[in-house]
Amino acid sequence: MNDLSLFSLDGSVALVTGASSGIGHEVAIGLAQAGAKVVAAARREDRLVSLVEKIDQQGGEALAVALDVTQRDSITNAFDKAEEKFGQPVNVVVNNAGVGMAKSILNVEQEDIDHVMNTNFTGVFYVAQEGARRLVAAQAAGSIINIASILGMGGKKAHTIYCASKAAVVNMTRSMALDLQSKNIRVNAIAPGWFDTEITHDYFQTEDGQNFLQQTPAGRPGEVQDLIGPIIMLASDAGAFVNGVTLPVDGAHTATWI
Repeated sequence: MNDLSLFSLDGSVALVTGASSGIGHEVAIGLAQAGAKVVAAARREDRLVSLVEKIDQQGGEALAVALDVTQRDSITNAFDKAEEKFGQPVNVVVNNAGVGMAKSILNVEQEDIDHVMNTNFTGVFYVAQEGARRLVAAQAAGSIINIASILGMGGKKAHTIYCASKAAVVNMTRSMALDLQSKNIRVNAIAPGWFDTEITHDYFQTEDGQNFLQQTPAGRPGEVQDLIGPIIMLASDAGAFVNGVTLPVDGAHTATWI
């Protein structure tokens, strides 16, 4: 086995939640290019059609499935469809689905907390749990990658609930790794910094946005492609001894928090 073959995902089935846009969309393409069969999952299956077509055109294999991570039945159904399509359990899970919340603690209501935590924490837990249970039943190895945030490692004004949800993901990842180590299932997290996505793009074009970026170590936002390499490493044999880690991908932003 040569060094680069360690990064190959040939023979793997990777499920990506929140795959209809942004980070999830590009991660699904990247995993397919690394050799994985991809299960692209999102609440609106119709928004996944072009993604699956693109992967197919590039010589990969992909399946679009409707998935609401806040609904247990929906999660079970997505994993069932993946196994029916590819004839094996999902052995790479990228828990990317999430929602934002920018609101002062003085204005946060119960429904705000429920909305953010149900998706960013509880949904991540149940998707990881379903994937792990099936791998254990099949006596198969696997990798679960939770998408956290650098805001799960620090704080930001008017982001209390979002920060709390991502901090929960960071600590959940550590505990899951300990639970599943003996089952040959690795659990890690990626903590993206400030990335140019559909949510942030317009802000980064403003004067305030530009001023903010100039104060960051990298002087620019991350591009979604910057996440592909770390995720493939964690998903593949290249990351075989990496477990329970939250990896910031942030252009040294968190290095300034000491």
